[in-house]
Amino acid sequence: MALPTGSGSERLRRASVYNNNNTWANDVISGTALHIYTIISIIFTDQQNASGLLSMRINNGSNDIYLLSDQAHGARETFVYSDKIVLEEDDDLDLYNTCTAGHWWVSYIDQNFE
Repeated sequence: MALPTGSGSERLRRASVYNNNNTWANDVISGTALHIYTIISIIFTDQQNASGLLSMRINNGSNDIYLLSDQAHGARETFVYSDKIVLEEDDDLDLYNTCTAGHWWVSYIDQNFE
């Protein structure tokens, strides 16, 4: 990633996935040149009323890096991941749940140096 050389902007943003159905939600946040994304929190809620598993990964342009793998959750439970994560231009955030009605909410800071 090229280092910022000028001023930029910083915005609080969000991304969401509604009713993810036992699959990967790919590129929930997709890195862009001259942007740095700091993920503040990722929240998952099960709307199916069934226990299941969660996974999260970052694709760094060539490899999948798992941040969470097969994390169990209970029926109708909410899971909060609050470790800070930084994404750069080649990074993509992917989220996975095994239930058929998973809702995801991602809060993040977008630093734009364009």
